[in-house]
Amino acid sequence: MPTPPQPPPPPPVLHTLTPNGVSWITLNRPEVLNAITAEQRDHVINLLDEATTTPTTRAVVLTATGKGFCTGADLRGTGTPPQDAADRTAGDISRTLRQGAQRLITAILDCEKPVLAAVNGTAAGLGAHLALACDLVLAAESARFIEIFVRRGLVPDAAGAYLLPRLIGPQRTKELMFFGDALPAAEAERLGLVNRVVPDADLEKTAQSWADRLATSPTRALALTKQLVNASLDSDRAAALAAEAAAQEINMASADAREGVAAFVERRGAVFRGR
Repeated sequence: MPTPPQPPPPPPVLHTLTPNGVSWITLNRPEVLNAITAEQRDHVINLLDEATTTPTTRAVVLTATGKGFCTGADLRGTGTPPQDAADRTAGDISRTLRQGAQRLITAILDCEKPVLAAVNGTAAGLGAHLALACDLVLAAESARFIEIFVRRGLVPDAAGAYLLPRLIGPQRTKELMFFGDALPAAEAERLGLVNRVVPDADLEKTAQSWADRLATSPTRALALTKQLVNASLDSDRAAALAAEAAAQEINMASADAREGVAAFVERRGAVFRGR
């Protein structure tokens, strides 16, 4: 008797676009707590790039299935340099990092739509930085953030030493990175690493509510605001104020800015269309 055909394996990244323009990107390898492969990484980068260039996409949600948000790079997968130094050539590691983890974090920081992380479980190493690079971070009560690198004898990567000091300062960052202790969601909220902690059962609903609000906001104004805030951390006052003036000049030409002003004058609610 012939063997019945096996169903195809589930896709490692799920993607849906809601009618109101929210792009949901879901890591889908729960059996390994969503340790991310090179294939997944590149898929997520492409989806973030698509969100930027697609006018009807108004916001992005990044989340995962199962009990882990992302436990870092899957070192068993492809796209990692050889572990034996004798098999490596000069530049292998730095090249892999630039083209891999750093490119993923940069894709989030440079996405011209607001990116919301819905952290459903453990976020470790690259996975922690994947969440913390997002513009807004919701965390389930069961979520934990772990700077796992020191436990493996490694230096933090995926822009961690850039992101964390800007979020919580150098001393707190060093404490997390030197010891590698798991940081519960409630403590992460207290430190300012996440915006809100919610019961596990409410994470998706809350993420949907926040994303819906973002999707009905003036999309171009949000993009320019994101650029201003991110750039301000590396700018002096004169550069920051010049960038602010330029952003105002660009935004005031948008249809949403005209709608916002008209709605104020006419004493009605504004209807923003992302243009």
